[in-house]
Amino acid sequence: MAITQTVEIPADRRITLEVPREVPTGQVILTFTPAHVAAPAVKAAEKSEERDIELFKLHAERLNAEALDVLSYQDEL
Repeated sequence: MAITQTVEIPADRRITLEVPREVPTGQVILTFTPAHVAAPAVKAAEKSEERDIELFKLHAERLNAEALDVLSYQDEL
């Protein structure tokens, strides 16, 4: 699981983190990357996510039909 969020670092260089409940407790690795360095990778990830959403929308009806078909076999067992 990876969470990416762009934040402004204030002059006193102090930030407070609130972690979503979905993140398990325990050790984590925090990485700080200047936004101008990460921008190309973030844009590529956003485009990939947009592409995945469009593909899902394109094939949603077929995928739902396949899922219902699989579930119908479970009723037979």
